[in-house]
Amino acid sequence: MPMREVLLYPDPRLKQVSEAVGSIDDLEISRLIHDLLDTLYDAPGCVGIAAPQIGEMKRIIIIDASRNPKNPPNRGQMILINPIIEDQSGELLAREGCLSIPDLTANVRRPEHIKMVAFNEKGEEVRFETGGFEARVILHEYDHLDGVLFLDRVASLKTDVFRRKRYAPPSAKPT
Repeated sequence: MPMREVLLYPDPRLKQVSEAVGSIDDLEISRLIHDLLDTLYDAPGCVGIAAPQIGEMKRIIIIDASRNPKNPPNRGQMILINPIIEDQSGELLAREGCLSIPDLTANVRRPEHIKMVAFNEKGEEVRFETGGFEARVILHEYDHLDGVLFLDRVASLKTDVFRRKRYAPPSAKPT
């Protein structure tokens, strides 16, 4: 399946609430999941993606927090369809970025632990608890399903938002 174009802020579709997936065994949903996987793994360092980010207003998120080597081991790839946060606790302030807002990062306060229920790509219900970085990634992508961007969660646009530092390969530096 092809990698899909990621919507960039201020595209108004990023602020829309997504609709629940009706039939998980639908061929269209299977294609969408494959497109999301291809898009996720094509983006260096990307650890999560939500269907609205590629213009599909469906409640599907894909997480692979193991792609960030700075964080402890976790479940690896998770496909979450119609996810629901059942409980959350704690609070942690940490830096976030987003494929849809590629030039900025921000300090965002989020719950540290979550309990969630969702369906996987086979239509099986999955229930789990997680915390730390993996919970943050899930919550970030979950927000996309409700039309919420990480910039909507910062305490101060003036003090908590930063321009992303871009790496310039040695060959690109002027001589």
